[in-house]
Amino acid sequence: MSRRGFRAVALAVTLVTLKGLVSPRLPARWHPLVQAAFGTALVRLTRAPLGLRPPELRTGLRHGSAVVAVVAAAVGTATVLPAVRSAMAGQKVPDRPVRWLLLRIPLGTVWAEETAFRAALGTLAAEAFGPDGGRLLQSAAFGLSHIADARAAGQPVAAVVVATGLAGWVFGLLAERSGSIAAPMLAHFAVNEAGAVAALVILRRTA
Repeated sequence: MSRRGFRAVALAVTLVTLKGLVSPRLPARWHPLVQAAFGTALVRLTRAPLGLRPPELRTGLRHGSAVVAVVAAAVGTATVLPAVRSAMAGQKVPDRPVRWLLLRIPLGTVWAEETAFRAALGTLAAEAFGPDGGRLLQSAAFGLSHIADARAAGQPVAAVVVATGLAGWVFGLLAERSGSIAAPMLAHFAVNEAGAVAALVILRRTA
């Protein structure tokens, strides 16, 4: 394996390990800030481009906004199904939902994971293995990093790993096509935020 390949694989293993073993043990108060700072530091260390200036930013916002509309429609439609509503009603939600929606999701999840996986790891992996191989590595790492989350929530681990791995593949493709991390950030935000809001609404109605 080349030196670039070793660096990419080492970062992937590190991200999976940290998210599975360290992140769940962080104090809830500091979790979003620590996560976001770590992702930002990785971007600096790897010199990964974020594409947050025009014209890349405009393209990223356009691509991301299109996905937001699709996600919102899909979540709204899915919540009509009894099985989906039942599953959401059984979810565990944080005690402070406003903090969850306005801080933990956008900063501690979306920014932290997009900078770490799509920007830092995606850049190193693409340099080492090419666009397709790099996307495969970062999406696999993204999926595996959610094992602890699945276990904590009582969800089927294999299904969560596959679903988040596929999401990571799509997010990576959005970043590549648009040249901006804004696109996967918007898509990621839409998925998490729409699911969270839907769960909160259903829980309130069934309480």
